[in-house]
Amino acid sequence: MTKKGTLYLIPNVIAAGTADEVILPGVKKIIKGIHYFLVEDIRTARRFISSLKIFDTVENLQFSVLNKDTHSSELEELCKPLFGGNDMGIITESGCPGVADPGALAVAVAHQKNIRVVPLVGPSSILLALIASGMNGQHFSFHGYLPVNKTDREKAIEAYEKESRKNGITQIFIETPHRNNQVFESLLCTLSGHTLLCIAVDITGPAESIKTMLVSEWKKHKREWPKLPAVFLFLAR
Repeated sequence: MTKKGTLYLIPNVIAAGTADEVILPGVKKIIKGIHYFLVEDIRTARRFISSLKIFDTVENLQFSVLNKDTHSSELEELCKPLFGGNDMGIITESGCPGVADPGALAVAVAHQKNIRVVPLVGPSSILLALIASGMNGQHFSFHGYLPVNKTDREKAIEAYEKESRKNGITQIFIETPHRNNQVFESLLCTLSGHTLLCIAVDITGPAESIKTMLVSEWKKHKREWPKLPAVFLFLAR
């Protein structure tokens, strides 16, 4: 029987230029032994691998695209190196693969084919925001992105707040940087003044800002948010 490869889930940086601070030496050592990668975007993946300074050149590495447009029928072909005994790595655009990320599709195939899956330690903006928020870390829920439409977004926030108040759940979601201020306004307009709200921006980056206050306090300190990656968390009381 042909020996199968191992699928490694490779963490990426959250903020540009922080690889030396957030990517562990042990992770770099494992990456150095991998020559096949599934990535969301080849250009940014090449840039990330180059920043680690573990290969003389990235030209000999094979990068295949696995993104939101990848059809399930393509997955076995994309994972073919694994079936031939080669290790593969999944690299997301930011943070850890498989969370709000299409890499989970390949991981599911690996489990179906009895291929070993190894998650590597690295930065997760969602978990870093949660542990820095002071909110309930025993009972939380991540929702990905809120609806783009303002009315739908505020209905979703209202429903999540009701659930949070009833069950003590910390509600977590992310947003596209250019919509940070729209989401902030929707949160202030919809949430109760007694609800705790945390906004974590540019985690691990030079403009990092993580702050938790009551919504009533946020309304007194309204501000414009930069177009940087952000995580929003709230806990109703």
